[in-house]
Amino acid sequence: MNFDIKHHAEPVLDVAELAALGLGEMAYVKPMEADEIARLFPQAPKLQSGTQLFALLSASGEPILLTDNRDAAVANAWAHDLTTVSLH
Repeated sequence: MNFDIKHHAEPVLDVAELAALGLGEMAYVKPMEADEIARLFPQAPKLQSGTQLFALLSASGEPILLTDNRDAAVANAWAHDLTTVSLH
């Protein structure tokens, strides 16, 4: 059997639509070291290098919360009716 597969010349979602997926509904927890924190949380105090923290980020990657405990980040997401998803 032969199948004719047609390819779309244009993406199904544009960049703005893709960025808006899951906003207000989904978030993810990202383990971060102190060196990465200043970029996402410029208001955070300077932390000792190597300190492990967890950031709760919106579906678009916007920072929501910074904590030293993964469970606290997940609990905060649930408290705000956000579904946490895993990234691989």
